[in-house]
Amino acid sequence: MLSLLAPPVAPAAETAPQRYTVVRASEDGIGKVYLGREIAQVMGYRGAPWLERPERVYEEQPERVLAALDFKSGMTVADVGAGSGYYSWRMAERVGTGGSVYAVDIQPEMVEILKRHMSLRGVTNVKAVLGSATDPRLPEAKLDLVLMVDVYHEFEYPYEMLAAIVRSLKPGGRLAFVEYRGSDPEVQIKPLHTMTEAQIRKEAAPHSLEWLKTVRDLPSQQVVVFRRK
Repeated sequence: MLSLLAPPVAPAAETAPQRYTVVRASEDGIGKVYLGREIAQVMGYRGAPWLERPERVYEEQPERVLAALDFKSGMTVADVGAGSGYYSWRMAERVGTGGSVYAVDIQPEMVEILKRHMSLRGVTNVKAVLGSATDPRLPEAKLDLVLMVDVYHEFEYPYEMLAAIVRSLKPGGRLAFVEYRGSDPEVQIKPLHTMTEAQIRKEAAPHSLEWLKTVRDLPSQQVVVFRRK
């Protein structure tokens, strides 16, 4: 849902062509399949106002999402696919002035929107980062937690992005996927913009991650949390 998709990058596509299959694109997909899942089209920066819609508070209950992740003062964390910074400033409040938040997006326009929102809120411990389709450009082995909210399903290079994110985590650092629940008839989201827990765990399996827990009691989403081995 957020903006972590860029125009195709030839070198990255050539690094591991066996990981991805090209198919006829569905209405909401990009025609690229990873581990049986077609990657969804991305929302661009012009969708930023929708990310800030008032209804999002009760539709997604961000306070419950963050409470489930046990933030502590002084943590170094990242919001990957940060978009307009909807979660970034909430994370900044939880880690306090002694902590820091890396807010990553790959669209320069969205990064500028995020910076403006942080400035208007007076948030000083969020660092905006312009990432790429294969690398969020986070410091290596420094992060306590990386959060991805409704964005992983749009990564153009999911394997490469997860590998880079895992490298950014401290040993024991955590990675949280927040995704709309796939195969749930009560979730009124286009199917390619949802993921089942099984698919998330399948795509995490090639990496140095172990599953910790899944939070399933949100209105439409789930939080699947892993720890770096």
